[in-house]
Amino acid sequence: MEEPLALHPVKLYVYDLSKGMARRLSPLMLGKSTAGPGPPAAASGDSHTSIIVHKDEFFYGSGGISSCAPGGTLLGPPDSVVDLGNTEVTEEIFLEYLSSLGESMFRGESYNLFEHNCNTFSNEVAQFLTGRKIPSYITDLPAEVLATPFGQALRPLLDSIQIQPPGGNTFSRHNGQS
Repeated sequence: MEEPLALHPVKLYVYDLSKGMARRLSPLMLGKSTAGPGPPAAASGDSHTSIIVHKDEFFYGSGGISSCAPGGTLLGPPDSVVDLGNTEVTEEIFLEYLSSLGESMFRGESYNLFEHNCNTFSNEVAQFLTGRKIPSYITDLPAEVLATPFGQALRPLLDSIQIQPPGGNTFSRHNGQS
C-alpha cells in the first residue's frame, strides 16, 4: 500500500510598503481610490508579496530570488496573510524549481516594478505549488495605476525603481536548503 503524500501549507504574505499612504493619496493623485475588494495592504497600490512554504519565506526583487525565515526581512510581520491552500510538492522539488526560476525568468536584472515583480513571482510560484493564482486585486493593480494620467506621467520614474526588501538571503540551491 502506498503512503499518502504529505500536505504542506502555502501562504501569501502581503506587505504595504507605503504603510497606508498610497491608499490615502490615491484618490487625489490617480482620480480614484486603490482600495479594492481585498485587504487594505494589498489594495494600497504598494504591495510586496512573498510565498511561505516549507517553513521559509521566498520573494523576488532586484537582487533575484531571496529567502528568509517567515517575517524575517526588515519589513517585519506582514500586513495580511492569504491562505493559498496546501501543496504536495516536496521541499527538494520546490528548491530545484526555484533554482531553475532564478536562472531563467526571475534573475535580478529581469525585475521591473510594474511588469515583472514580486507579485509576478508570487503568482507563478503559487500556481506551481497549488494550481491557484494569487488574488487578482494584487496582480491587476499595476495596470490600473498605469492606465491613469498620473500613472503615465510617473512611469519613467517608477520604471527606474528597484525593490529588494532587506533582510533576506539571495536564494541559491545551496543556501536554500535549511
